[in-house]
Amino acid sequence: MIAALLVSPAAGMGTAARIAGSVAQRLRGCVDRLDTLVADSAQGSALLAKQAVDAGVDVMITLGGDGLAHTAVQVCAGSPTALAVIPAGTGNDLARALGAPPDPFAATLRTADALRAGDTRRIDLGRVAGGSWFATVLCAGFDSSVSERVNTLRWPAGPRRYDLAILTELTKLRPRPLVVETDNTTLRLEATMVSVGNSQFYGGGIPICPDAVLDDGLLDVTVVGATHRRDLLRILPRLRTGQHLDHPAVSTLRARSVRLSGLNHWVAYADGERQARLPLTVRCQPGALTVLA
Repeated sequence: MIAALLVSPAAGMGTAARIAGSVAQRLRGCVDRLDTLVADSAQGSALLAKQAVDAGVDVMITLGGDGLAHTAVQVCAGSPTALAVIPAGTGNDLARALGAPPDPFAATLRTADALRAGDTRRIDLGRVAGGSWFATVLCAGFDSSVSERVNTLRWPAGPRRYDLAILTELTKLRPRPLVVETDNTTLRLEATMVSVGNSQFYGGGIPICPDAVLDDGLLDVTVVGATHRRDLLRILPRLRTGQHLDHPAVSTLRARSVRLSGLNHWVAYADGERQARLPLTVRCQPGALTVLA
């Protein structure tokens, strides 16, 4: 078995760079060959990952955050290369969805066990029409504005960065027209935000689509309708527990494809990465990615 360890040195404010040697050492004995791939930019990581997959690497292991995992998903999707994710970033939502321990060394040991056993499974991916794959959640509206804000912040680290961005964007909250079209349903409403989940989590562990399943062939849609700031403030604490679905302003759908549109000028984010402005269409691609079990 040939594996590649793709490292984002800046992830986790340098955590990935500090532990990369130890992680590689623990993994090296589990495979016939381990190539360590390190780049100083997202474009460089994408190039190294593509070269490794094109060369036929059996397993791509990322050591970083959701941005690096998203990069690896783009090249591993639809290929024989399996993906494993060791969390060392800010959000770590894909690692969480895959059941990886939050501690990178514990996740490394779990990955080593899976490498020895050769256990893999296939999961679904979402795909933006004409755009990229995503493994976690695509969002637009208030939550994508939060993502835009998070990308400008350098402090604090970890999930608290999302909390600060939420508070900042609340001051600008204004519902906008939204149209959600699925295989058999159309919603037209004034909305605050919409999330399309291939898996449950975004924003550093928020289960915005708490019932989403990685291999059911469907996308889960969570829509928050028109709300005042004080109403949204009541909903936000429930997000961490998944109890927001009980709020009367929240609607949920499940579908194979979803089209989002409306006169709202919203920008979509997927896996924490900026996508296109609405309108856009998202589809579920069953079994598109092999992951290390």
